[in-house]
Formats: sequence, structure tokens, C-alpha cells
Amino acid sequence: MSATRIRLAVISEGTSSWPLYVAAARGLFSRAGIDVEMTVTGSSVKQLEQLIAGGYDIGFQQSDHVVRAVESGADLFAFMAFAHAPELSLMVAPSVRTLADLRGQIIVVDGARTGYALLLRKLLNQNGLADADYRMQEFGGSQERFEAMLAGRGVATLLNPPFDQRLLEKGFCSLGGTRDFFPDYPGPIGATSRRWVAQNGGALEAFAGAMREACNWLKDRSNKADAIGVLPARLDMDERLAAKAFDEYAEHPLPCITAQGMREVIEVVWDAERYPGARAAPEKYLDLSYLRRALAE
Repeated sequence: MSATRIRLAVISEGTSSWPLYVAAARGLFSRAGIDVEMTVTGSSVKQLEQLIAGGYDIGFQQSDHVVRAVESGADLFAFMAFAHAPELSLMVAPSVRTLADLRGQIIVVDGARTGYALLLRKLLNQNGLADADYRMQEFGGSQERFEAMLAGRGVATLLNPPFDQRLLEKGFCSLGGTRDFFPDYPGPIGATSRRWVAQNGGALEAFAGAMREACNWLKDRSNKADAIGVLPARLDMDERLAAKAFDEYAEHPLPCITAQGMREVIEVVWDAERYPGARAAPEKYLDLSYLRRALAE
């Protein structure tokens, strides 16, 4: 029996994708009867468009993308947490010392009205900066934002490891991290369409199960050396930083998304988009039944 092909899209690569690398390297997908074809899109906007259109079967992204897409008529839903909420660093040019220094400046983002850009807007607003006081310019995923900062095309951006460390090494500064600013906000999720899952529910369960198995493997400290060995083929990351990233992963609980976490996302999106009427229930965008069935086997 041939494996079921799954077209997976990720926006960018980093340590948050470690479970995905493990699942592929250790053959967890093939043992589950699926063939996962991964594409790095470099843009959350383009990825979401293709996920809605059927160009991809599963996409890893922030859950606010799903909320916004559903409110625009898409049939997407989140089915599992992909990774812990990342410790994104608010990286700034050496001339920037406080959030107030961002007034009148260009801020480098993936999508100006999506993902962590929404949280950054909220943070700036809480610190006295209105939307008109700065400009968010879209450049794409982590690699693209890193390059934009090096080129001086903006003075601030949110970046995940190892890109934040690389900027620090080049004289840039950090004003803090997302876990400091928003400790309860959920991390990236896996999303798919109800249209696709109607024909591929078994494949989705197999994928969710393999990913959770990879997460559990990464939690086992006896696998540290092997886990670090997976990264060189995917990331330009030295062993010291990889070891630190592994220890941080191992000490955290498994990534998850809850109804309460989705409510926080809904609140951020409603505030940003000013949708009319009451906020919808988390169940409109979240269905964890496929993951539960995978774990029950």
C-alpha cells in the first residue's frame, strides 16, 4: 500500500521546527504511512492563500491566521499545536534604546496584520505609540527579516533563534522577548481545511501522531546528542546554541493549544480587525479530535 502524500507548508525554518526534522529523520512519517513533502514559503500571507486554495494540505503558522481566514469564509481549522510559543526577541538597531525610539521608524515584519505583528502593535500601543507613529514593512520569514535588518531597511523586528543571536553578534540589541511581553499567548499551530480532511482524516491522524511522537522523543534528555545531530542539515547553528535550545525544549511541557489560548487569539484579532458582533467561540477555529484519536491508539 502506497503512502499518502501530504503537502506541508512552513513559513520559515528554525528550532521551532525541530519536531518536524526529527519526525522526518527518524522515519516516523513513513512508519505512519504518510509521505510528507515540505515547502518553506517565506511568507505567511502567500502560505495562507495557498492553504485556502488547496495548494497545500497542512500549514504551520500562527493561529490568528486561521481565525482571520475563517472570518473571511475559509473552511480552515487548527488541529494541533506545532511548537511552543517561541521566545521571539524584539531585535533593534544599536541606535534604539527604548520602545519610544521606534516613533517614526520602519519595523520589519512578516505580515503587517498577521501573527506576532499584531502582538507587537498591541505592545507599542500599550507603550504610547499609535499605529500612525511608525510603519510596518513586510519582508517575509525569519531569514528575510534578518537580512532586512542587516541591510538597514528597518530598525526593529521580532526574530526567533538562531537569527536573533546572529544579530546580537553583529552589534544589534534586544528590548525583550515575547514570553516577557505575552506569557500566555499560544505558539504555532497546524492547520488544514475541512475540505481536505473530509477525504484524508486518517492521514491527518497519522501526521498528528507522528508529530507528537517526535515531540516526546525530543523531551527525552538521553536523545540530546542525536537531536542536536539532526540540525546541521537544516540550520546553520553551532553546537553550543543547539544544546541550549534542546535543554530549553526538554524542560517545557509538550506544546499544546487550548480553548483558553484560542480565546486570547480571538481577542487580539477582534481588536485588530474590529469585527462587528460578539467574539466567536474557540470551536469555530479549533478541532483537536484528530490529535486525540491519534494519541488514543
